[in-house]
Amino acid sequence: MVSSEAKGSAWGKMVSNRPIVDWLVELARLHSSGRHLMKMERRHQADLALTFCSLVWGVTFVVVKNALDYSSVFLFLAIRFTLAAVLMAMMRPRAWRQIDREELFAGIRLAFFMFVGYGFQTTGLRYTTASNSGFVTGSSVVLVPLLLGVFWGRRLTEWIYGGAFAALVGLYFLTVPVEGLRYLNRGDVLTFVAAVFYGVHIILVGEYMQDHSVSALSLIQVAGCGLMGWVLTAAGAAIHWQPLRFAWRWELLVATLVCAVFATAVAFTVQLWAQQYTSASHAAILFALEPVFALITSYLVLEERLSKRAWKGAGLVVAGILIAELLGAPAAPESPEPIFEGRIYFKPWWKTQ
Repeated sequence: MVSSEAKGSAWGKMVSNRPIVDWLVELARLHSSGRHLMKMERRHQADLALTFCSLVWGVTFVVVKNALDYSSVFLFLAIRFTLAAVLMAMMRPRAWRQIDREELFAGIRLAFFMFVGYGFQTTGLRYTTASNSGFVTGSSVVLVPLLLGVFWGRRLTEWIYGGAFAALVGLYFLTVPVEGLRYLNRGDVLTFVAAVFYGVHIILVGEYMQDHSVSALSLIQVAGCGLMGWVLTAAGAAIHWQPLRFAWRWELLVATLVCAVFATAVAFTVQLWAQQYTSASHAAILFALEPVFALITSYLVLEERLSKRAWKGAGLVVAGILIAELLGAPAAPESPEPIFEGRIYFKPWWKTQ
């Protein structure tokens, strides 16, 4: 084993025998190589983190479906988002100090569309399969450019139209049985309504995040969802529309913790970090895995099976999402902060048009 004195002597000899310029160039090359390796390592870590987020969100479709056997919809959502808001406030204590009046109103508007989306989606899970819910919910990504084109007058590319067409055809095969529209599952209809609200929520986030803090708006909208959940829980019980129901079963308690802690507070925080170190194309591909994870989990836990027709539909939905995300949106300028959608982060590409 070489002693430290020998190493120091060898290093000094090497420096003295080489021109100083060559030594500095070599030192810079080694430093640059180290930084490149560190950057690649961070990128891999970020991709793994986003894969974890997609996995958690995919699993929640099965978890929530099981939880609804023991809880009313709005009470479950109220507890989930209240707990998540408390955890997020503890993880980001400075976020409360950044909130001003305009941010508060912007966050409330975002909370409305986010909560309505979750309300329809969670209610739909009572009637449809977890796998169907995952793929129909995922179509919200494709609905964003269509909504922008129809209601905001934005110019759309051929790839966006192609991706939207593929996703819509996929939804038809996935949700409409061979017997026809008369036998359409109402849970799939409710989930599609949720996807529309998610799409509007995405657009509004792209607008508001240009002028407001990501952390502040994220916290406001999660807390707002919790508040709306409690209001509708009380109103539903008062008019006997949705009686209070919360059975203290381990399945329900686990579902509440998974959704509040991992799927909301932890996943949103991890994603906020990860999106800084990976590309938009990587993120789009990894986010498209969410319905796939929902399908795998429902197959293993609930023993759900897709028909050949539904398999075609699921494949077209994923293909449409990838086409619209990877090929449809024009490149957006780099943003100092990623955009929080409630499920994903993205850059508002329509701002460049």
